[in-house]
Amino acid sequence: MSRFFGKIRQAGYVVDDIEAAMQYWSDTLGVGPFFYKERVPIVNYRYRGQGYEPHNSVALANSGELQVELIQTRNNVPSMYKDFRDAGHRGLQHVAYWTDAFDADLDRLTQQGFKVVMEGEVGENGRFVYFDTHYHPGTVIELSEVAGPKGRMFDAIRKAAEDWDGSAPVRPFPDLSKI
Repeated sequence: MSRFFGKIRQAGYVVDDIEAAMQYWSDTLGVGPFFYKERVPIVNYRYRGQGYEPHNSVALANSGELQVELIQTRNNVPSMYKDFRDAGHRGLQHVAYWTDAFDADLDRLTQQGFKVVMEGEVGENGRFVYFDTHYHPGTVIELSEVAGPKGRMFDAIRKAAEDWDGSAPVRPFPDLSKI
C-alpha cells in the first residue's frame, strides 16, 4: 500500500488495438469479463489547462481487487496517453488510486507538490486527475473519484469478475445515468 495514496486500484494500459488487447487478456490471461465503451463520455476534459474533446475507447475488467483498464486513443487530442504513444511506448501507462474524498485528497496532494496535467469527469462524482509523475514509462499517477455512479460501476465490474466462467468476455459499459 502506498503511504501517500492508499491501495493501487487500477493499472491502465495504452494499446494500439483495444479489441485485440481484450481478446489477449481474456483468452491468454483469463482476465474478464471486459466492460467496453467505444467512446468514453468524458466532460470538462483539460490537458495542461486547455479544454479538448477526446475520443478514447476504454475496456475495464478485474483481476481480484485490481482493475485492468485498456485505453485506445481514437483522435489526436493532446493527452498523457498520446504523449506515452508518441514516445514510442505501449503497455502500462498509469496506476490509479480511488477516493471518496476527492477534493481533500487533491488539495493534500497538490500541497505536497503534485501537479495536475490531465483532468476530466466521467459521470456525476466521477472526476479524475493525472499528475505530472512521468519519471519512467508506467508511473503516471491517477486520482479517481468513486463517490458516484462510476464507483458503483467499478463495484459491478469487480463482482462480475469474481465468478466469471469465460463466457461473454466483452460486455457493454453500464449506463452511468442509471447505475
